[in-house]
Amino acid sequence: MLAKAFPVDLRRCQALGLAGTAVLALGGGTAGALPARDLLAPGSGRAVLGLVGVYFGVVLLIAAWALLGTVVRGPKPPTPRSLLLVLATWAAPLLLAPPLFSRDVYSYLAQGAMVDAHIDVYAYGPARLGGPLADEVAPVWRTTTTPYGPVFLAVARGLSSLTRGEIPAGLLGMRVVALLGVALMAAALPRLARHSGADPAAALWLGALNPLVLLHLVAGAHNDAIMLGLLGVGLVAARGRWPVAGVVLVTLAALVKAPAVLGLVAVIALRGRGRGHRGTARATATTVAVAAATTVAATAVAGTGYGWIAALKTPVSPHNWSPTSVLGRATGAVLQKLGSGLAPLAMPVWHAAGLVATVGLLLFIWLRLRPHPVYALGLSLAVVALFGPAIRPWYALWGLFLIAAAAPTGSVRGRVAAASAVLALAVLPSGSPADAGQVVLAVSGGLLALVVLLQARQAAQPQVPGLERTA
Repeated sequence: MLAKAFPVDLRRCQALGLAGTAVLALGGGTAGALPARDLLAPGSGRAVLGLVGVYFGVVLLIAAWALLGTVVRGPKPPTPRSLLLVLATWAAPLLLAPPLFSRDVYSYLAQGAMVDAHIDVYAYGPARLGGPLADEVAPVWRTTTTPYGPVFLAVARGLSSLTRGEIPAGLLGMRVVALLGVALMAAALPRLARHSGADPAAALWLGALNPLVLLHLVAGAHNDAIMLGLLGVGLVAARGRWPVAGVVLVTLAALVKAPAVLGLVAVIALRGRGRGHRGTARATATTVAVAAATTVAATAVAGTGYGWIAALKTPVSPHNWSPTSVLGRATGAVLQKLGSGLAPLAMPVWHAAGLVATVGLLLFIWLRLRPHPVYALGLSLAVVALFGPAIRPWYALWGLFLIAAAAPTGSVRGRVAAASAVLALAVLPSGSPADAGQVVLAVSGGLLALVVLLQARQAAQPQVPGLERTA
């Protein structure tokens, strides 16, 4: 609707998105996931203004991204290089902003400090570390062991050693690491798109300029950026002249966060395509051997041991909104009201059902889409995120990143884009659970942005001389 009235071009989209990220960065200064000493009471004037400002900026960013999509689909789409400049422009205000939409980055810093202090992060939570860093971790995670792999913990340990536990320096360091991950994603997307027969500009628009990337990978500094960046460049290498390097990179991605291990299936499909059963068997054997060697070497260098395998069972937040967790809580509540002793089993049963559904869907996807391994991997990671025991808005990027590169139709991209816009509004900038008052403030900020956009639309409509007199 806005695109029909606005004189849309790349420069205007760039300016509108910059305004959005600048406003939300300013709002985050009082409403973000601030260090404990800087936290304001949610009802204070500055916190209220900050929350309204963040959602005002988020809606402007979503509008800019949607309008940019019309430019990308237009008769003269921008080049990938131009889109990368837009990405850098939109991300710039977020570089020095406080963490937004999650406190996970404090957990990363605490875990790095624990490894640096030779505390087993697979046996103890950040509470074992104590001190200022542990105090910054969300209470629900202070006694929880880490689910992350040795590659990420080695990065976190290096940052801890470099910054000597200073929180501001550590936050900046983690954001730089996340930006490197986003840069690898942006570098991989056009190449994967060309290989898959998709439009590189459309792939960059959906997979790198997506508001979820800016809000959660850049502003939130989530380690999913490193996982996806390594996975993307690994797939590029695997389909090219460096298959062994591709296996190494994809394995390193899985040693950041475990879901990336599915990328090895895509590597096997890429290397074995058109070579018959014998070629597939040879590709499988090579991939497994290289992945095993990489895992042993990375774990030895990190010095964290193999506790990360058992730590994959790390418990999830009791208030998680994944479908299986919601169904588990609802079923447990009904059973409890009926006086049944089976109520405590509801959650484990639904989580097990989610696992069974995931395995079944993965088999179906790979049997149907084996000739299109990048797209199959994207759908597989989306299924893992959806049916897993825990879900966060940034988990959607696991599958979205590769679906952006390889989606066969525009309708798939349109549905994914719509889901992205909704998920971008799903979390408060403080990363804390929302109460009714905060939801009202957030909605107010978004509605205010819509009013401004509609007023700008009216102002941009051409005035026809004599129209009112004719009417």
